[in-house]
Amino acid sequence: MSGHGPFLPPLCFEITFKHLQIPAHVRQFFKMRYPLVLVFCAGMLRRTSDAVLMEKLADEKICGDAECSYVLSMATALDDFIAPDCRFINIKKGQKVYVYSKLVPEEGGGVFWSGSVYSDRYVDQMGIIGYFPAPVVKEIHTFREETVQIATTV
Repeated sequence: MSGHGPFLPPLCFEITFKHLQIPAHVRQFFKMRYPLVLVFCAGMLRRTSDAVLMEKLADEKICGDAECSYVLSMATALDDFIAPDCRFINIKKGQKVYVYSKLVPEEGGGVFWSGSVYSDRYVDQMGIIGYFPAPVVKEIHTFREETVQIATTV
């Protein structure tokens, strides 16, 4: 066997380089380091396939309009809540939260609402909409009495 490394047949290696017209010194470099490159590439492929499928929180939600763009109510956080994944928002005790939608809980499921925090102290979080458990907040003002029930996408 010519010095092509243990993982690649010599014929494949030569054909690849002849078609690409790569200079001889570059070919020699890759011939010597091919096993290392192969391990690195295999590691990169593995990392890209580690996606996590998240369970849907509910099939329907209650909103102020069909786009869920109107604020339903304002609430005050009764306790801290740390978001377990990217669908949720962090809430600090005492923060004001604008509630945009209320998920219709399935049997045995938790009660989640979506909204955004409002606070002069946490300006960087203002405008970020996410879910949080309904028991973490207490509604203090209702802005919209009329609601619609629509299908969810998350």
